[in-house]
Amino acid sequence: MSATFDLNERPDYDEALQKIADYVLTYKVKNKEAWNTARLCLMDTLGCGLLALRFPECTKHLGPLVEGTVVPHGARVPGTSFRLDPVKAAWDIGCIVRWLDYNDTWLAAEWGHPSDNLGGILAVADHLSQKRVAEGKEPLTMRDVLEAMIMAHEIQGVLALENSFNRVGLDHVVLVKVASTAVTAKLMGANREQLLSALSHAWVDGQALRTYRHAPNAGSRKSWAAGDATSRAVRLADIAMRGEMGIPSALTAPQWGFYDVLFSKTNKDQALKPEDKREFALPQDFGSYVMENILFKISFPAEFHAQTAAEAAVTLHPQVKDRLEEIDRIVITTHESAIRIISKQGKLANAADRDHCLQYMAAVPLIFGSLTAEQYEDSFHEANPLIDTLRDKMEIIEDERYTKEYLEADKRSIANAIQVFFNDGSSTEKVAVEYPIGHRRRRKEGIPLLEEKFKANLGTRFPGQQSGQIFDLCNEQKNLEKTSVHEFVELFVI
Repeated sequence: MSATFDLNERPDYDEALQKIADYVLTYKVKNKEAWNTARLCLMDTLGCGLLALRFPECTKHLGPLVEGTVVPHGARVPGTSFRLDPVKAAWDIGCIVRWLDYNDTWLAAEWGHPSDNLGGILAVADHLSQKRVAEGKEPLTMRDVLEAMIMAHEIQGVLALENSFNRVGLDHVVLVKVASTAVTAKLMGANREQLLSALSHAWVDGQALRTYRHAPNAGSRKSWAAGDATSRAVRLADIAMRGEMGIPSALTAPQWGFYDVLFSKTNKDQALKPEDKREFALPQDFGSYVMENILFKISFPAEFHAQTAAEAAVTLHPQVKDRLEEIDRIVITTHESAIRIISKQGKLANAADRDHCLQYMAAVPLIFGSLTAEQYEDSFHEANPLIDTLRDKMEIIEDERYTKEYLEADKRSIANAIQVFFNDGSSTEKVAVEYPIGHRRRRKEGIPLLEEKFKANLGTRFPGQQSGQIFDLCNEQKNLEKTSVHEFVELFVI
């Protein structure tokens, strides 16, 4: 006989939630490389946000929900004059940071951009720092921001190592929401119970579908989805800080928890079989591994699985630029994730569609020797029909070694190769690039270029003296860490 009641014994918080909470509350970051990389990440992330302010499709989303709203100790949005409540400021900062698909990346079973979390971190820290000074207390410092960044990167990245949310149709911004919730709750002064409550609400909150990243629906929501997630995290942390009760088995509750509802194979109107159940794998303890190994987008504002393809195309440009009309076919050798995410045929509907198309991101640098944000825009695409002509001539092939080494912890390659064949039977060399310039294996080569990228992005928004002042501060680890958050953000106000 089936039971006619549920056993109502409230459990302890799920183990995964406790591990995240205890990490955030107790872990001490000691690795110097992690601190230095976090500084570089801060520079790069803010620079990406400043560059995005050149695009009206981005800036139309910014500012208070009610025009003229005045917020005491309002959080500032870098590169603007806005002073907003921390929830909307987190949305705006997250939006500009992600708009051009130019900030850092983490690739594993799940993908994502851990610096998206800066939206919530900087908004909360700026507001709290101003508020504390007004109350006669010590402000928060940029070391607090860097620590929060390291921890947010770690939470998002370790959860992504062996847990594929994309395989069940969920967008990776669920991990932004969870990571931002944890670290912003800590910045707000959460105790363990409050932090666990906030985390539980992040998991039961309902999660975004990936459909806006893929054909045939790819569009601009993918550029503000992370801002939405980090903003929601700030709201949930605030709710928990007000004493809201948590949901202890948010992940594991049979039938109603995250695992059964959203993370496992489903059988309509039937109980899940044991073999269909799926739970998180946490293959290593939380530390600072992710920040130390983060991938920077330095050369191109492009979805990361195409970074090495674009680099190979730029290398081939001198060999093909005078023979574009003679091309018979173009063979791109790549890895499985690139095929699954960004390999597309057919009409591309908008800029967001184009910056997630492997073929487009190879065709443009083959033709022009460059790949910039402006080259995704409708006007550029319409003026250059040769781009689609080359796309139609492309063949995409998977190299199993590339796929294998993409997932190997000691490699994490993101390999692509391109070879161009001409009508007369001749061909270019096959140019393969296995590690992009933003990879840890190319960090020494990449840092000077990252710094130049930051300087260029500062120059799109600020006069030379102000840009130089910001760069000099960001380039001095000790001075940056001891600078109060509100004074740092003040440098970015228009």
